Amino acid sequence: MPATPHLTARRRPRSTLLALVAALLPLLAATVLTAPAASARERAVPATLTEVTNFGTNPSNLRMYLYVPESVTPKPAVVVAVHWCTGSGPDVYNGTEYDTLADQYGFIVLYPSVTRSSKCFDVSSPQALRRGGGSDPVGIKSMIDWVTRTYDADTGRVFATGISSGAMMTNVLLGDYPDVFAAGAAFSGVPFGCFATTDGSEWNSACSGGTVTRTPAEWGDLVRGAYPGYTGPRPRMQIWHGTEDDVLRYPNFGEQIKQWTNVQGMSQTPAATDTPQSGWTRTRYGGTGDRAPVEAISLQGVGHNLYAHGMASRVLTFFGLDRSGPAPQPQPGACKVTAAVNAWNTGLTASVTLTNTGTTTVNGWKLGFTLPTGQTITGGWGATYAPSSGAVTATNAAYNGSIAPGASVSIGYQASHGGNSAAPAAFTLNGTACAAG
Repeated sequence: MPATPHLTARRRPRSTLLALVAALLPLLAATVLTAPAASARERAVPATLTEVTNFGTNPSNLRMYLYVPESVTPKPAVVVAVHWCTGSGPDVYNGTEYDTLADQYGFIVLYPSVTRSSKCFDVSSPQALRRGGGSDPVGIKSMIDWVTRTYDADTGRVFATGISSGAMMTNVLLGDYPDVFAAGAAFSGVPFGCFATTDGSEWNSACSGGTVTRTPAEWGDLVRGAYPGYTGPRPRMQIWHGTEDDVLRYPNFGEQIKQWTNVQGMSQTPAATDTPQSGWTRTRYGGTGDRAPVEAISLQGVGHNLYAHGMASRVLTFFGLDRSGPAPQPQPGACKVTAAVNAWNTGLTASVTLTNTGTTTVNGWKLGFTLPTGQTITGGWGATYAPSSGAVTATNAAYNGSIAPGASVSIGYQASHGGNSAAPAAFTLNGTACAAG
């Protein structure tokens, strides 16, 4: 059983010294899903945390807790804070800073709470892994609908975050309801669909052990399959993981990056890499700013219980809630791409035109895109292509690496296909999303 560090005590009158809880999950290998911040002793729920009942469709009998600050803003944002196994909504309220940050910035915090004996969220059943399928995601969606109706909340600023089981549910919520959530932040989680089971078990040992690996396109297809036919914008994702996580092993960090970069239609090559704190490595994909489409933070030498005081502020920065007004959505970069496909029985050729719509010359370029499932590049011109399937990066040739403002380059490739001969849906230039031509 992993050691469980203490969380810094909260600086408000109702606070007491809090401790993290580790508990045994009596499933399969009896592995524990723990996360920080449960109370060390029983305590009354403060009056400022309100339980809401009869909020709507609730197939798995979740409980709903809500924190609405006195300083709530007009058209407030909503943050859904999801607990860990053995935890509860009040535990997250007591052990994280989201309510104090809500006091400062005026958003509402929603704390779903599991009532089944494991106190783990359902991230494994077929019902949970499709939009409107039932189980916990449907109940949480009902809670959000209740909040947006009751407080006239901003439906364009709904966010999810969670730790351990709550991080897994964050991945599930963003996959099931991409039209509901603007962004999510997952601490010590696994990709959408990784924990899937068909025997009624809540636990997937292969996933928790970090042995489930898929291509970016395969991970992306799991997300896209949760809401077939959806073509709208996808939520941004922030991913946190410790390299020494012995509950949900560290390879799940990279698999989540594969999944959400693919869902966003961008390269796995970071647009920016830095070290915001000693031992942390932060990579950003599809953009270089605080609200890049995908942001991933790896914590060297840190275990499963990685959440610490101050991390919630970093989540708010990613969400865009640490300032007044709505969070602006990431805009396409200074580029435009058009793609056309000529297909036959088992093959195709694709012609791609990249235009520099900016005001400065591009010197050296990498064009990122994801091939539809079943396509494999067999040859190409105007660039080098790697890998041959999944998330592909086309790198300029020696003769066309410079693109002046307003100028274009044309490249192309030949590929085999298994029935899906579509062109890639999105492109990035040097890690930044391009507009479609």
